[in-house]
Amino acid sequence: MNKENIRTLFPHLKTNQIYFNHAAIGPWTYPILNRLEEYKNLKSGEMINPFTYFVEKSKSAKSKLSKLINCTPDRIAWIDNVSNGINLLVNSINWKHGDEIIINDIEFPANVYPFLNLKKKGVEVKFAKSKNGIVDFDDIIKLVTSKTKLISISYVQFLSGYKANIEELGNFCNRKKIIFCVDAIQATGVLAIDVQKSNIDFLIGGTQKWLMSSEGLSYFYITEELQNKLEQESVGWLSVKNENNFLNYQLDLKDSAERFQNGTVNTLGVCLFDASLDLFIETGIKNIENEIRDNSFYLINKLNEIGVVPILKNVDKNNLSGIVTFNYENNKDLYEKLISKKVMCALREGYIRLSPHFYNTKEEMDLVVEEIKNCLK
Repeated sequence: MNKENIRTLFPHLKTNQIYFNHAAIGPWTYPILNRLEEYKNLKSGEMINPFTYFVEKSKSAKSKLSKLINCTPDRIAWIDNVSNGINLLVNSINWKHGDEIIINDIEFPANVYPFLNLKKKGVEVKFAKSKNGIVDFDDIIKLVTSKTKLISISYVQFLSGYKANIEELGNFCNRKKIIFCVDAIQATGVLAIDVQKSNIDFLIGGTQKWLMSSEGLSYFYITEELQNKLEQESVGWLSVKNENNFLNYQLDLKDSAERFQNGTVNTLGVCLFDASLDLFIETGIKNIENEIRDNSFYLINKLNEIGVVPILKNVDKNNLSGIVTFNYENNKDLYEKLISKKVMCALREGYIRLSPHFYNTKEEMDLVVEEIKNCLK
């Protein structure tokens, strides 16, 4: 991996800012800007209705994404956001009064509210208690009973950055015939994911963060087995096999996950996402994961040297992701000072969250730590 060459793809690096906020929104690269220009030219005259172009790019993007999560492209579908994707899942399951769902107390709300909404159907939602930003396997499974129907967890926690052992949890769910749902919005593009090895039934994520594409487009993976068990609540003209036979009205749903793409999706978002995925495929997701983990480990140690203690201070390196979060006196003031110094980070739940990507350098981390040190004086 030639990081120096890769960094030439990022226009924002010319602005003298240090961007450590990929857990919120990722920057665009020149390949995405080129794709945007291409799309603009099509829509403004060359091919005003670029349907065949979209179909080609959608197929290409699903093929590339399938390599990042180890599945076949037909198991992937597009949706607008993670909340609606999880709602699609929970609204298609035949719930019975007394069924149980297990989540945890440090999940992003998108992976909470759709489940809480099921309480009106008599479904009980249990929260596993986290400890110092860690969601422990044992604390989850001790809540399991014969009524547990679904367990949902983020592969990477949005605040602490803790990487869960989804393979262990997925294997457990598989043995117990429990639906296993994974929110991967903070993991895809950061970690090598194997949905099959981890026995994931439903995985969902967005394209705007670590995958560095656009808002308004998300994706999900679903097993054929789970798909066949669902009672699909909403359908549309693109859900059926003979979609172009408009007056046929045969509700014969597609065999692929595309049956959940009821109508027109974010075509521009899909085309841009296809362009953004090339960087991950060409660099290699395992190489990216190793670089991000090394960066996080380095950043945690540098922060410790100046007396700033991250949430994940003594965890195994294998449980690190790209997120490094810490708490200090008057974090809001510190955050504003860092932004004024063009250190782009996030303020979440009163904590400072740093999220460098694989293209960021240790020199940038040294500069950020030095700025934090100066701000604390």
